[in-house]
Amino acid sequence: MPENRDIEINSRADTIGLMDMDVRPYPVTPPPSYDQVKPVYERRKALEFCDWAEDNLRFEKRYAKDEALSGLRVLDIGLWRLGHKFCASLFGESGAEVVAIEPPGGDPLRQLTPFGREEYMLTNKETGEKCGMEFVNEMVNKYAITLDIETEDGREIFKKMAKNVDVLIDGMPPGYLDGLGIGYRQLKEANPRMVYVWVGLLGQWGPWKDKQSKFGQWELEPFASCANSWVHNTGLAQDLLPRGRGGDPTRSGIWLADYVAGGQGYVNALSALYWRDELGGTGQMIEVTGAETLMDILDFDITWYGFNGSIKARSGGWDPNLNQYAWNPCKDGYMMIGGQTDKLWYNIGFCLEREFTQFGRLIHEDPFLKEMGARNALHALIKTYSLTARWLRDTNRVEAEAKLLEYQLAAGPVMFIDEVCEFPHFKYRPWIYVQETDYGPLLIASSPSSYQVRAPFRCKWMGRDLGQDNYEIYLKWVGFGQNKVNELKQKGVI
Repeated sequence: MPENRDIEINSRADTIGLMDMDVRPYPVTPPPSYDQVKPVYERRKALEFCDWAEDNLRFEKRYAKDEALSGLRVLDIGLWRLGHKFCASLFGESGAEVVAIEPPGGDPLRQLTPFGREEYMLTNKETGEKCGMEFVNEMVNKYAITLDIETEDGREIFKKMAKNVDVLIDGMPPGYLDGLGIGYRQLKEANPRMVYVWVGLLGQWGPWKDKQSKFGQWELEPFASCANSWVHNTGLAQDLLPRGRGGDPTRSGIWLADYVAGGQGYVNALSALYWRDELGGTGQMIEVTGAETLMDILDFDITWYGFNGSIKARSGGWDPNLNQYAWNPCKDGYMMIGGQTDKLWYNIGFCLEREFTQFGRLIHEDPFLKEMGARNALHALIKTYSLTARWLRDTNRVEAEAKLLEYQLAAGPVMFIDEVCEFPHFKYRPWIYVQETDYGPLLIASSPSSYQVRAPFRCKWMGRDLGQDNYEIYLKWVGFGQNKVNELKQKGVI
């Protein structure tokens, strides 16, 4: 029997026992009905608007609407990284015809699976081919073809394909395609309207552009996250774990640099397409790096250093601009509590005082804690943080949230992933849903741009076997029939 954990949210029954390698039933509990949701609309005096929004934005209606980038051709090529793949997926979800090129042996990312265990890979129901979940998720609405651009024939085919694309997304090492004679400088002559987007970690120029792992693989180490202070910024506070300039650093558990760079690559490409079609008339090359896109969202770390040469200490989950604003452990998980202003910070004290009078006494006895500027010192915050943690220790998340909301505090439970998937709000919209794929039904999240009145993003398929679309795409894009494709396959070109 699996361990039963008390993690009930919104009266949902515990579903941990259903977690296994089989596709779990979803949803475990039905989504709310409209009759249950209607009073929420009425309380806000927004029934008419909410009904209109729901009728026009609901999930079920997205597939009957137009696609914003229908008719646009996108070519994606790269290895090992998710940045260019995510960028191309966004184009696919917004309606563009996206073709992903892999070498005949496949992108190594196809084999990426938790702990390297094959049983965690997805299996194509028809072909039996296995593929990692990460790769399947980043192949949304893409056609999969193979091509060896190291061969002369492969390079000529690549040129023919690039001649008619609107966007080419390059996820190869810096200067790699140019060195083969098929980079931006060479391709723009035949296709001056092409928008060429390079998505990588450190850039295509500069002294560390070719930084590699110790085994020589290009950009396999998490350098983009570490080189820009992101990891430093998210480490534990010095007061909790003294380590020189702060506590222990914390790396993001996902490929954050890749995803942020991929999103920025998509936005940059759209800007370039608008400029091409409305103003300039030509395409251009765009360079997007994971390291620099993360630096752009670092808050004010860089400005802090430039202000007086000091280094902002790691603050963990706290925001040094605010009072207490952090996650806190409680009986059945974690709570996020925010007291952004002096008034709300005092409200935290009033809430806790009902059971922990020490909080109020601290505020009154220690003048260091009475003003926000003084409280920003982490050694002062630790006192009140510790009391908050003690208060939460024997309180579950639902109870804690109810008490804190009484005092107008920004508070809410930190939910486990199964709770997110079963959260009534996300099920009603629905943000989380089951997508039928070649690998069976997969539980996925909607695109962030799914809710649009006229041209929402959508997932039409996920994942593709290696070279699955060779015959269709080579016929459509370069006029190669089945016999020609077979010939090229025999030669090892595709």
